[in-house]
Amino acid sequence: MSTQPMTPEPTRQPAAPQPTRPSTPHELVNPPQLAAAIGFSHAVAAGPGRTVYLGGQAALHPDGTVDPKATLVEQFDLALANMAATLSAAGARPEHLVTVTVFATNAEQYRADLKELGAVWRRHLGKHYPAMAFFEVKGLFDPAALVELTGVAVVP
Repeated sequence: MSTQPMTPEPTRQPAAPQPTRPSTPHELVNPPQLAAAIGFSHAVAAGPGRTVYLGGQAALHPDGTVDPKATLVEQFDLALANMAATLSAAGARPEHLVTVTVFATNAEQYRADLKELGAVWRRHLGKHYPAMAFFEVKGLFDPAALVELTGVAVVP
């Protein structure tokens, strides 16, 4: 027998079950002492499975172009559609996402469009909100791009 004291494991608060959220094999961690996680989770403890790393998904049309006249919401819509298609091609579903990072060229516009962006998110990915981060950037690879998304999914 070991004489070393046992260290208690950290306590995690599982996400409160909500009937409108899809089930996920991952634990959404939203500690009650932090600000409410609305549209994201503070952390995700991924379940076992195959990890899928999503490259940057911008509002690229099949011919590789970005419409320079498209609004941020329109570009976000196409970028999410591209992300959903990439997830599907990798054998993953939206509820397998454990993290998403949003890069946008105008944080003020992104905040102003949050309601519409949320509706676009739910249309493509449902009400699953993984751990997320947002960064305002000076520019993206395609000069016409206003937003780009990356993510990681773990497929059970």
